[in-house]
Amino acid sequence: MTLKIYKPVTPGLRHKTSLDWGFLTKKRPEKNLTVKLKKHAGRDASGRIAVRHQGGGEKRLYRLIDFGQEKEGIPAKVQALEYDPNRTANIALLSYKDGEKRYILAPEGLKVGDIVMTGEEAEMKVGNRLPLSKIPAGMPIHNLELIPGKGGQLVKSAGAQAFIQAKEEKYALVKLPSGEIRKILLKCYATIGQVSNPDWRNVILGKAGRKRHMGIRPAVRGVAMHPAAHPHGGGEGRSGIGLPSPKSPWGKPVGGIKTRNKKKWSNKLIVKRRR
Repeated sequence: MTLKIYKPVTPGLRHKTSLDWGFLTKKRPEKNLTVKLKKHAGRDASGRIAVRHQGGGEKRLYRLIDFGQEKEGIPAKVQALEYDPNRTANIALLSYKDGEKRYILAPEGLKVGDIVMTGEEAEMKVGNRLPLSKIPAGMPIHNLELIPGKGGQLVKSAGAQAFIQAKEEKYALVKLPSGEIRKILLKCYATIGQVSNPDWRNVILGKAGRKRHMGIRPAVRGVAMHPAAHPHGGGEGRSGIGLPSPKSPWGKPVGGIKTRNKKKWSNKLIVKRRR
């Protein structure tokens, strides 16, 4: 995928870049595989703001993605490659031999007309889904299960890929995109290949309006506020935060605080932390 660069005929286009979607199938999403996406603007059940700086944005339909792909042994043809406004990766529409249609995360290199399959006997090629016991070390994988049969939970964003480093007893040692090395049961399934759209991280929005279309509202820096509104505020000129360490708007220290439970049962499965 290539980046599109625009002539600076307006201030908003001067630094703007976007992805070239020319290879995607130009069609409306499959009606039976979409649901209405209700907006909450960062509010929780009580109506209070739980996540700040959210609201507005374009209307979206949510595409129902089959992260599990449990239809084993049934070949499926890639009917379309589509844009999904709800995630950074592209999605692929599969048409199974029994007539059912489903959306999956599109791996990099998958094309319309390709045949993909799930199961232990599936061929070792991009888009096929196999248990970790059947995938050789060093091959890129994504949409990785943590619990057998639950469906993919890890490595699902644009350009992400994980690698099997070794296999020991009933576990595979998998290196995740964060750098963490984790034990995952060999019975868990993963899809071969890298998640599509790796150039997504290089996109420059170019103007505030594009951020608003995404449903993200403006965020004011604490150092730009007065001291009554934020602990970082105040001071003569650009004086920085004026504190030994940064704080949240409510005075709580932030940045570098470990939040993971030290007694979490899955700690024993982490071989190497991401830091």
